[in-house]
Amino acid sequence: MTELRHRGPTEKDLLQQQQESESEVRTDGEAPSDSEIKPDPGVPPTVDDTPEVLSKALSGMSSRWKNWWVRGILTLAMISFFFIIIYLGPMVLMMIVSALRGQAKHNLKFRVSCFRDHHDSLPPILYHLPWFRTLSWYFLLCVNYFFYGETVTDYFSALVQREEPLRILSKYHRFISFTLYLTGFCMFVLSLVKKHYRLQFYMFGWTHVTLLIVVTQSHLIIHNLFEGMIWFIVPISCVICNDIMAYMFGFFFGRTPLIKLSPKKTWEGFIGGFFATVVFGLLLSYVMAGWRYFVCPVEFNNDSNRFEVDCEPSDLFQLQDYTLPSVLQSLIGWETVRIYPFQIHSVALSAFASLMGPFGGFFASGFKRAFKIKDFANTIPGHGGIMDRFDCQYLMATFVNVYIGSFIRGPNPSRVMQQLLALRLDQQLHIFNTLRAHLIEKGLLSAIEEAA
Repeated sequence: MTELRHRGPTEKDLLQQQQESESEVRTDGEAPSDSEIKPDPGVPPTVDDTPEVLSKALSGMSSRWKNWWVRGILTLAMISFFFIIIYLGPMVLMMIVSALRGQAKHNLKFRVSCFRDHHDSLPPILYHLPWFRTLSWYFLLCVNYFFYGETVTDYFSALVQREEPLRILSKYHRFISFTLYLTGFCMFVLSLVKKHYRLQFYMFGWTHVTLLIVVTQSHLIIHNLFEGMIWFIVPISCVICNDIMAYMFGFFFGRTPLIKLSPKKTWEGFIGGFFATVVFGLLLSYVMAGWRYFVCPVEFNNDSNRFEVDCEPSDLFQLQDYTLPSVLQSLIGWETVRIYPFQIHSVALSAFASLMGPFGGFFASGFKRAFKIKDFANTIPGHGGIMDRFDCQYLMATFVNVYIGSFIRGPNPSRVMQQLLALRLDQQLHIFNTLRAHLIEKGLLSAIEEAA
C-alpha cells in the first residue's frame, strides 16, 4: 500500500494530464476562467465565495460575465483602500507591509496541507513531531529580528547612538542574529526523530524558502519606502495596472495562449498590458514627481524624535528639457519635451512590471498546480487570498531595490552626518582636518578664508 501511495505518475496519468491541459483553451481562443477548468482528481470542489449581495445582483448573468463583474467591483474596492492607505502616510504603509509578514505563518501552515494529496497520514504526524510549530515560529522571529535590526541601524542611527543598550545591540547585531539562528539550528538537530528524518528535513528546507520569499521581500519593500513613497507607489501601481489591463485585453481580445502554467493568460493580454502599463507609469510618475510628499525620503528627525517627509527635491524630480530623436520629431512635430527625469526611470519600472512581474504569477500558478489547489486562500472573492494578489509584487520589490542601489542612490548627507556625530571626538577632528585639506587642495576653500 505504501509503495502504491508513493509511486510516480503512470504514462496513462501523464496522457490524461496533457489532454486536460490542451482542453483548457476554448475554441474561440479565450482562456477559460478558473471555475471552468476541469478539476484534477482529489482536489476539493471550488466553493463559490461571492458575497450574497453580488450573487443576487448578478444572478441573471453567465458565469463568465459574473466572474468579470465580481473581479471588477472588488478590484475597485481594493484600489480605493490602497488610496486611503497612501493618504495615511508612509508609516502606516510600513506597518501594513510588516503585518503582511504574518502571511509567513499561513505559508508555514499551508505547506502541511500540501502533503494531503499524496500522504494522507502525514499531517497528524507533523503536528506531533517535537518542536515542529515552535521551530517554525522561532525561525520567523529570528529572521524578523535580523531584518528589523538592519533597518533600525540604517535609518535610526542617531537614536541608536543616543541609547546605550541600543548601541550595544546595534554594534553586535549580526553576531546576535547568527547566534539566534545557530540556536534554532541546534534545536532542529536535537528534534530529529527516527523514521521521520526525510520529512523533518523537508520541513526545514521549506521553512527557509518560505521565509526567504515572504520576509526578505517585505523587508526590501520597506527599504524602498524609506527612499521615498514614489518608489513604492509607482512600482506597485504598475504591477496592479498590468494585472488589470492584461486581464481586460485578454478577456476581450485574447486568442493565443501564452503559457501552459496559466492557461487564462494570452499573448494579446500580455502585449496589451505592456503598452498600457508603460503609458500608465509615465502619467502617474508625472503627477507624483511634483509633490514633495511623494518624492522626499522618509527620514528620522533626531530633534523632534519622529519621521519627516520634507526636503528640497533632487534633480531627479525637477522638470528638464530633452531633445527628441529625429524620428520622433518627424512623427509628432516636437523637437523637445519637458519631463521629469524620474519618468525615464518609470519606463524601466513599468517595463519590468509588464515583462518580468508576471513570472511571479506563473511561479505561483505552477506551485498551486503542483499541489492541486486553486488559490492560497479565499480571502477576496474572485481574487483568492492575500498571497495570490502579491505573487507578482515580490519580484518587483527586489528589482526596485536593486535598481535604486545601482542607478539612483548616492551618498545621503544627513545619514553621513549622523554617522560622523556618532564617532569619537578625536575621530571627528581627524575627518575635519582631512576634509579641510581636501577642499583647500581643490581650491574650494582658500587658506586665507580658513585662517579667517
